[in-house]
Amino acid sequence: MSGIRLGYGLVTCQRHPDHDEGWTPLYAEALRLAERSESLGLDSVWVSEHHFVDDGHLPSLLVLLGAMAARTNRIELGTALLLAPLHESLRVLEDAAVVDQLSVGRLVLGLGLGWRDEEFEALGVPVGERVRRTRELVELARTAWGGEPVVVRDGIAEPWVTPTPNRPGGPPLWIGALAEPAIRRAGRIADGFIACEVTPEELAVQVGWAREERARHGVEAPLTVALHLPTLVGPEGVSFADAADHLRYADWKYGDMAEARTMSGPLRHLEAVDEDYLARLERTTIIGTPRQAADRIREYAHAAGGSLHMIARSYLPSLAPAERAAALDALAEVRRLLAD
Repeated sequence: MSGIRLGYGLVTCQRHPDHDEGWTPLYAEALRLAERSESLGLDSVWVSEHHFVDDGHLPSLLVLLGAMAARTNRIELGTALLLAPLHESLRVLEDAAVVDQLSVGRLVLGLGLGWRDEEFEALGVPVGERVRRTRELVELARTAWGGEPVVVRDGIAEPWVTPTPNRPGGPPLWIGALAEPAIRRAGRIADGFIACEVTPEELAVQVGWAREERARHGVEAPLTVALHLPTLVGPEGVSFADAADHLRYADWKYGDMAEARTMSGPLRHLEAVDEDYLARLERTTIIGTPRQAADRIREYAHAAGGSLHMIARSYLPSLAPAERAAALDALAEVRRLLAD
């Protein structure tokens, strides 16, 4: 595929006011979509984390990936992103190792810093510690998955973390970032960098920062570049005007999360956003026919230096289940075209 891999996501199991049948059907659907992604020949399936939202945005990524591991055989299973500071680092390493064993080495651990104050407050984590806690998780993973005991709490204990992962050295650690300092940090300490909400030109700049920092610190291993963008394609094409409400619902819900955490009544519907936002969304969306989508993904791969793990965000909460299935099926043709 000329250095391009194609994944499906970001599975979040969010209820939507127009077709809310409860959470059980959404989780059952998530497992079917993972199986279908594998049968269509896609390379990966991805889940995403948030907490305390009225629509039930997926909070437990490794639990769901463990279930997906049991229902699939080949496809990689990734977190985009597991919010590292919100978790106890050693517990993440244990849970990740179990998922890697269940999947026989198919886990990719994508990490993020988090940004919602209400999540940090509710979980008792000072937001000012998010960088330190993320670095700690990465450092502990390098030690524990390298077969060494880890030192915690100023040397008070030196436990071995078991089980060890199936994959030698453990799952790849990718870090998602938006700001330049965070992108440079990903280049220094991670195996991969996950971008989002960028044009090809912006991606090229970000990848340059990460690789520059990597070279400066003498990291010789190549940096994997991943990207997730809203993606909606169909055999006859999809127009942005027709798809705009579906594409922007998930982003709108991020802005609604703070208020939604205290709500227990009916789910809220999409509210209006300004034209500047819509213009930006259109520039950073993969949309149209499969060929148009494949051509656009190639532009991003070129910007990344020729190699890219593209995560198509076609799991849109505002789509009905049948529409989500059709959107996933359309990615099979995109993958075929990328392979030509």
